[in-house]
Amino acid sequence: MDRHTKLLNEFSRTKTQAELLNKMARSRKAVEINANGTSGYKIKEGANAGKVIKHLKKTSGNI
Repeated sequence: MDRHTKLLNEFSRTKTQAELLNKMARSRKAVEINANGTSGYKIKEGANAGKVIKHLKKTSGNI
């Protein structure tokens, strides 16, 4: 009977951890990438407000 108790406790613990991780992932705010037609992330606050960093660029080798 102890082996079933151990399995049920482990299943319950992993399910609770998965639910917690899911809640934390959903509560995280997404970064606005490609907003306003830019190809990167635009800094909103601070000394560098308005600058666009990390431009995403794809080079085509087929041309």
